[in-house]
Amino acid sequence: MTVYAIGDVQGCFDELQELVHCIKYNPKKDQLWFVGDLVNRGPKSLEILRWVKSLGDAAVTVLGNHDLHLLAAHAGAKEIRTTSSLYSVLQAEDIDTLVEWLRRQPLMRYNKQLQFAMVHAGLAPQWSLEDAIRYSKEVETVLRSKKYKNFLYNMYGDKPNQWDGRLRGWNRLRTITNFMTRVRYCNNRGVMSFTEKGPPGTQSTRMKPWYQIKSRKSQDTTVVFGHWSTLGYINEHNIIATDTGCLWGGALTAVQIEKAELITYQIECKATREIPRII
Repeated sequence: MTVYAIGDVQGCFDELQELVHCIKYNPKKDQLWFVGDLVNRGPKSLEILRWVKSLGDAAVTVLGNHDLHLLAAHAGAKEIRTTSSLYSVLQAEDIDTLVEWLRRQPLMRYNKQLQFAMVHAGLAPQWSLEDAIRYSKEVETVLRSKKYKNFLYNMYGDKPNQWDGRLRGWNRLRTITNFMTRVRYCNNRGVMSFTEKGPPGTQSTRMKPWYQIKSRKSQDTTVVFGHWSTLGYINEHNIIATDTGCLWGGALTAVQIEKAELITYQIECKATREIPRII
């Protein structure tokens, strides 16, 4: 089986179809790993959801912050404007089926055979791989339960901004969710910054990319993630960043991850290609 990790799609369905054609994807023998944020802002979020769902076990995904935003809007926990790219998704006749499928996706995946983990944004430096898997399941259990709407109503917020094993209730679940779907920078104590979104070098003095914290307990496991379009594709510190900003005029990236030497494929944003060039 060939495994490809694909960066944030965010409704860029046409580019995704070009990308899977480029890698000669065969759902009978290959598997796609989506790092989350299948939806929002791009033109074809609905098509993305339907297509990925239709692939069954030939594609797996983790939840990103935009996917959770769609779930919250469907549950009535977040208001969506008619101008939002998610508005038409919520009007689809099969939205209930799609939401039921989406809310059963995990925050984190780990493939023991390949020894790769996948999460949308990042992990707290205090978490070992085993810790992270266990904490992700806490959120997943609630999302898959009859109480999932209560979670979505209490999901939003920047506090607490640091992991503490003594956290309980919504504060605990919110902190887990924020690390796995929103974090970019934190300090050595694991205090998250949600206001700094630029590439490394633009952050305040005490903040570091989450994966560069020297005390990070998960650093022995390769972690595939997305979320950070200004970071782009990198392969260092035992992490693989895959969000190359297709939505923002960049590219959509797939990384063949089951080989010792990673193979990277990219499809340039369609809108960028269609901009007339001045000669």
